[in-house]
Amino acid sequence: MALKIRLSRGGAKKRPFYKIVVAEALSPRDGKFIERLGSYNPMVAKDHTERLVLDVERAKYWISKGAQPTLRVAKMLSSDGLVKAPVIRDQPIKSAPGKKRLEREAEAAEKQAAPVAEAPAEAAPAEEASPEEAPAEEAPAKEAPAEEAPAEEAPVAEAPAAESPAEDSTTEKDKKE
Repeated sequence: MALKIRLSRGGAKKRPFYKIVVAEALSPRDGKFIERLGSYNPMVAKDHTERLVLDVERAKYWISKGAQPTLRVAKMLSSDGLVKAPVIRDQPIKSAPGKKRLEREAEAAEKQAAPVAEAPAEAAPAEEASPEEAPAEEAPAKEAPAEEAPAEEAPVAEAPAAESPAEDSTTEKDKKE
């Protein structure tokens, strides 16, 4: 008869409450248990006294009888110094992306890197040639908002002109049909 110290869930939907129990390893999670050692309420604050209630003496007794705590309970018991802190495992390899996906991502990264690599190569000589002019260009940029107000009005005047080529293109399509 293998014994486990584990959590037995209670409470309402989306409002869990757990009992810390000693039960046979093959019994159902919320089924029959041998002894209740305490409770765990994850809904209260971490520093609240009712978050974890545990009878430490009984827990020591059952551990001495060979009861094995589950990973979650072992974490709780390690805070009281009853057991060594459990080692947390890494994520399983199954969750890693497949070979084809890795190849597609590598190809996409190369395609994106190629245009980006060409653009800085063209812009780099201009930046190197005028490092002293760069601060001078920034100063007029600060004054530019006052100048931009009339500039915004100008595109409005150009908007009807932009519509006329669009009308020309529709008439060309009509002519072709």
